[in-house]
Amino acid sequence: MRRNSNNLRDRLTSHLPSNLKRISNKPLNFASMLPNMTTVLALCTGLSSVRFALMGQWEFAIIAIFASAIMDTMDGRLARYLGSTSRFGAELDSLSDFICFGVSPTLIVYLRSLHEWNGLGWIITLYFSVCMALRLARFNTVSIEGDSDNWPETYFMGIPAPPGAIIVLMPLMIDIVLKNMSITSPVTSPYVMTIMLLLVGTLCISKVPTFSHKTIKIAPKYVPYVLICVALLGGALFVEPWVTLSVISIAYLFTIPFSITKFRKEHRGSAT
Repeated sequence: MRRNSNNLRDRLTSHLPSNLKRISNKPLNFASMLPNMTTVLALCTGLSSVRFALMGQWEFAIIAIFASAIMDTMDGRLARYLGSTSRFGAELDSLSDFICFGVSPTLIVYLRSLHEWNGLGWIITLYFSVCMALRLARFNTVSIEGDSDNWPETYFMGIPAPPGAIIVLMPLMIDIVLKNMSITSPVTSPYVMTIMLLLVGTLCISKVPTFSHKTIKIAPKYVPYVLICVALLGGALFVEPWVTLSVISIAYLFTIPFSITKFRKEHRGSAT
């Protein structure tokens, strides 16, 4: 009986990529658990943003989403570095991404603005959440079955989940900047937030190519300049955090037309 169960398990998991280890009953060391622990911490941080929103602490709610996005970037790199990638970790990461970047940001936006439209505002928030779920489902399918379209690794297909969530919250960040300057602005009105949710949600499930930071390579001669820029960015975050975060979000949006143009030129060149 035990042999038959093992054979069944082998058949069910034979389609998984070879670099993903199956769950075993062997004891795990602490280091191999760090990626999943980081994912769980990101999940708790993303959910905590909703609590901050319910308390009206919008700054902390946005910071929690940013912190969750940083930890989401770290868990995958930790898993590859420690050689502890697993299907369990991949599924946990995907579920965490949906909650942190597909559910929490929409609840923040709804509580901050779209609740004024009652049922219509809720339908708009559902649109973004469904788009994020579809995007993550597509990503999971590609990671298991492979990319039939031979999509280049230097580009993401659509806007990834963490940047999508941050861009949706960009009007709230701009509103904080304007309030600090004693300026009243309708930047967080239901009309603006509706445009953001519909636009970003559509871009997430689209096939618009966006630059992938995972494949960026820096020549050794440019490393000192990059470190200087990082130092300046860190200083700006401490001095004017909301202005800096708003500028970063806007700058990311402006990179999309350049990524589309570059993708088309490379695709045209490969086709010829």
